[in-house]
Amino acid sequence: MLSKFFRLKLPLECLFLSLAILLVGCVASTPKQESTGEYVDSSAITTKVKARLLADEKVKSLPITVTTYKGRVQLSGFVESQGQINRAVTIASNTPGVQSVENDLVIR
Repeated sequence: MLSKFFRLKLPLECLFLSLAILLVGCVASTPKQESTGEYVDSSAITTKVKARLLADEKVKSLPITVTTYKGRVQLSGFVESQGQINRAVTIASNTPGVQSVENDLVIR
């Protein structure tokens, strides 16, 4: 009976150890890769910034791409004036969760 217990216990311990290692791998972030939680946060920030840009009369129809990585938002695309660049950067900067904004917008 005791040997049967140990035969079941060892595989279960290995299974739990493997799951723990996988979980730690999913949660940990590196300088070049976001953790799962950071990725979800970045996606939420991107969505908020895009929604706010679409709601703004001055920039809503402009082809602006928004990407977020660890709270840093990058705006890229084309606008018609410096005023539109300023407005887009202000909107992104004032969005909750945004730590910094990189402006790669180009006037055409």
